[in-house]
Amino acid sequence: MKDPANKWPIGIMSSWFMGGMLLSLTLFCAFILLVVCGVSTVLNAYLAWELGGVQFTIIQPAPTPAPIARAPAARAALPAPAVTPPAAAAAIPGLPTPTPHPLSDYTIAGLRARTYPGGLIRVRAVLTETGAFTRYYIDYPSDGLTITGIMQAPRQTGPFPVIILNHGYIPRDQYWSGADTASAAGYLNSRGYLTIAPDFRGWGESDTANSFFSTGQLIDVLNLISALPSLPEADFERVGMWGHSMGGGVAMKAITVDPRIKAAVLYAPVSADDAEVMAHWGPGCEPDQPYRLDNRCAGAEVLTNGLAESMFWAYADAVRNPEFLFQTSPINYVDLIAAPVQIHIGTADTRTPPAWSAAIYEALQGAGKEVEYFAYPGEGHALKGASWQLFMERVADFFERHLLSGS
Repeated sequence: MKDPANKWPIGIMSSWFMGGMLLSLTLFCAFILLVVCGVSTVLNAYLAWELGGVQFTIIQPAPTPAPIARAPAARAALPAPAVTPPAAAAAIPGLPTPTPHPLSDYTIAGLRARTYPGGLIRVRAVLTETGAFTRYYIDYPSDGLTITGIMQAPRQTGPFPVIILNHGYIPRDQYWSGADTASAAGYLNSRGYLTIAPDFRGWGESDTANSFFSTGQLIDVLNLISALPSLPEADFERVGMWGHSMGGGVAMKAITVDPRIKAAVLYAPVSADDAEVMAHWGPGCEPDQPYRLDNRCAGAEVLTNGLAESMFWAYADAVRNPEFLFQTSPINYVDLIAAPVQIHIGTADTRTPPAWSAAIYEALQGAGKEVEYFAYPGEGHALKGASWQLFMERVADFFERHLLSGS
């Protein structure tokens, strides 16, 4: 019997349908068998049946072991940063000794290792005589240079304790000997101190030479201390230092390097971190090629036209090298300071940010050093009027406690 709607016989279609169902059921049972018994077992059974009882072993790759959960190893706590860089590793026999940086003499360690022979302080001229002091124009040797400056001595009979006055940065073509220090000198002369204000290399009529990281100015003041015994009026065992702005930075380095300074006043000092100084003002520049390193020129740095190319590029490396600048920065070596320190800053100072003075104070205080800190509300980089008078009274009292007591 045929389906009138289909040319295929109904019996044939039923057979196909039943065959398909049987095949599907067989495949499903095989799949279940494989899952339950494993591929190798089923395949071995099949091969044994097909090949007359010969047994085969299917070698399976070893299963990948499941990962073992492990707690991450605890990290050792990082050591606190050292106040000073770690000592260089001992040389290994047979290996060459590492070459020091070409400017290593200008690090704090290098400056502490060198000598400052000084020489004879010579009076070029008597400039002024007042009822309180006599002003002299002087010079002295430093690093093979002649450095000029102003000395003022009380009219009384000496010898007198000495205060070295470090001027701040003033453009060289606007500078005159005694600029930035004359008022402080007169005040201190009236209190019984002999004062000397060096012009520094490159200022006034001083000779010019390179000064990296203000170390030329530092070398000039330390050679001045060594020259003090040539002055009958000077009590060279009692030396204090006063520094404004750049000169405050010089004073901070000086007390880190030389213990002969018995007390120091930092008046609106530059940062004691040379990396901050470089970031703020840029590196030094050669007069004939001023912008080889930066589009700024730091006036406190002195690079001469005769600077060798190798030294120029060593300086270029140093000013961008945090590890090297760490070694030139006195804030990292406050443990070496023995002198008591007094700091003064105007809260409205836009030339040397008050945060720089505060950082010096905190570093000294944290190291257990004797330090005083005075802020003057609303005052700028140069104190004026009543604030200046109060400042100098505090300075004179500080030096009296540390240089005159017991004399």
